[in-house]
Amino acid sequence: MIREVTATIISIGDELLIGQTINTNAAWLGERLGLVGIRPRRVLTISDEKEEILDALASAKTDVVLITGGLGPTKDDITKHTLCTFFDTHLVRHPDIEAQIVAFFERRGRDPLEANRAQADLPANCTVIPNDRGTASGMLFEREGRVHVSMPGVPGEMKKMMVAHVLPILQQRFKPPTILHRTILTTGMGESHLAQRIEQWEDSLVPENIKLAYLPSPGLVKLRLSTYADRDAEEAIARVDRKVIELRALIPELIFGEGKDRLPQVIGRLLKERGETLSLAESCTGGYVSHLITSVPGSSAYYTGGVVSYANAVKMEELGIPSDMLELNGAVSQPVVEKMATGVRSALRTDWSIALSGVAGPDGGTPDKPVGTVWIAVAGPDGVKSIKGDFPGTRGLVIERSALAALDQLRQRLR
Repeated sequence: MIREVTATIISIGDELLIGQTINTNAAWLGERLGLVGIRPRRVLTISDEKEEILDALASAKTDVVLITGGLGPTKDDITKHTLCTFFDTHLVRHPDIEAQIVAFFERRGRDPLEANRAQADLPANCTVIPNDRGTASGMLFEREGRVHVSMPGVPGEMKKMMVAHVLPILQQRFKPPTILHRTILTTGMGESHLAQRIEQWEDSLVPENIKLAYLPSPGLVKLRLSTYADRDAEEAIARVDRKVIELRALIPELIFGEGKDRLPQVIGRLLKERGETLSLAESCTGGYVSHLITSVPGSSAYYTGGVVSYANAVKMEELGIPSDMLELNGAVSQPVVEKMATGVRSALRTDWSIALSGVAGPDGGTPDKPVGTVWIAVAGPDGVKSIKGDFPGTRGLVIERSALAALDQLRQRLR
């Protein structure tokens, strides 16, 4: 039976609690632990107070406890003093580490203060972990079968320490099983409807010892399949592969990629494979779709350009939309968005074009066309097709969701 190795992540700092600093360390640590087979069970963010730190340490019942923050040279950095209390020890000066701190400052043309030298004072019963990028050493303690590691909160210092020193120690100490993750990317259907559609397939994962997680974000739902591989990684990979093949057959129109794929990248690959080009006509998205397309290196090979036709005058003058069409249907309508798509395709002489026109809000909605109403058209060699989308939310969400929906309409035409 595979033994699960678990971890608690404790982040110390008032700046994290008040939102002054985003806690990116915890996310990075969680990802890194998962890659080596250690499962994070809890993430705690606490203030720079002795009792808070002691309570967090006492409550951590996992195999590994990772602590970041509170190791600087100022009086509010109390982590190592609190660790002395928790592990019933005292601080001792390490001359070799003090010499490294002095050299660190001399290389920068500065003299270290006593507060800097005091960073060489470390708990007597800890294993010192080198800091290759700073002056605050890491500290490792073992008690009751658990490994506690305290590291600096500075992301660059912590990451280097974790990769170079901490992870190898944890892997040697616990020999965790390999955790295999495979993430399938979907778009075009919300989380609840997607779950209903693949319900039977999801049930079939249980006897295969595969867990499924739904990871929704605006316009996308990621499906992460996870399983343990003890000694036979190939067998575990084969189990996951079989289920992915089944999923692709079940929802082929919803899956656009895997892992770190992005929809604009997928669009770019398809266009390059076909040797075809793209142009855009954007109204409510204000150039956001163009931004997504051009965020991909090498997009000049297939993206010609676009028109941000925010005003009706631009729609008429640059895209050739008749004034009576606008007056009769309004800018947010099927006839207008289809004409936008064919107009920009003709003007820029591309194989494909996308057009969007909608009500991004927060104002401008009507009973017939509420905020979030967006018409999307894709024109290509086989004609123009359009859909009407309803994308509720803030202005930013309307723009983001409609942009992804537009790209997905093109993807499905290119498939």
